[in-house]
Amino acid sequence: MSIEKKIEPNVMDKMCPSRVVLNHVTSRWGLLALIALKEQPLRFSELRRIIGNVSEKMLSQTLKTLEKDGFVHRQSFDVMPPHVEYSLTSHGQGVSLHVKALATWVETNIESLPFADATSAQ
Repeated sequence: MSIEKKIEPNVMDKMCPSRVVLNHVTSRWGLLALIALKEQPLRFSELRRIIGNVSEKMLSQTLKTLEKDGFVHRQSFDVMPPHVEYSLTSHGQGVSLHVKALATWVETNIESLPFADATSAQ
């Protein structure tokens, strides 16, 4: 009889799988996609316009990754022309609250951060 020891998640452990998910959620485009989808489902072009300065390729990769992680739901509608909407799952809604709080803190404190320079924003 074998008793397997359950490994507790620990983001400080380099082997912890939570690091992978954390990387996806806090990536440049992942964070912005989660915030943009927080209020309502959006089509790809709407999402790309709201986020701004993101290539189709990067946004597509980001959405696929967030979908695999269980944060984003992709729904295809059988109409002409094809219509696809992206929305947050319940996990996506939960994590979006946290990334939005982080973004709000940065926006609120941007002027007092020593390296903050609006002209260097990408």
